[in-house]
Amino acid sequence: MEKKRLFDPGQLVATCGGMTGLILDQEMYGRARKTLPEGRKAGRYFAPGCCRRPDYVTQIPVLFEDGTWDVMRPMNIKKKSHIAEER
Repeated sequence: MEKKRLFDPGQLVATCGGMTGLILDQEMYGRARKTLPEGRKAGRYFAPGCCRRPDYVTQIPVLFEDGTWDVMRPMNIKKKSHIAEER
């Protein structure tokens, strides 16, 4: 049986505030947690002890253009087909 996902790793997304980001896969998410700071952006998913293994339905790990990461709620990000080259 296939797992349902709203977002797939490698997709480009944008927040409601205009920040662009990239959906992370499990391996990249593990590395980002160890090396990069958490962004704590508006719309992030937070709960005590959450997000060791995001499910890509309610918890979507995103690497943002400013070099931070967050686990976002799907209602606060949108899929983007193209992003300006300077970003």
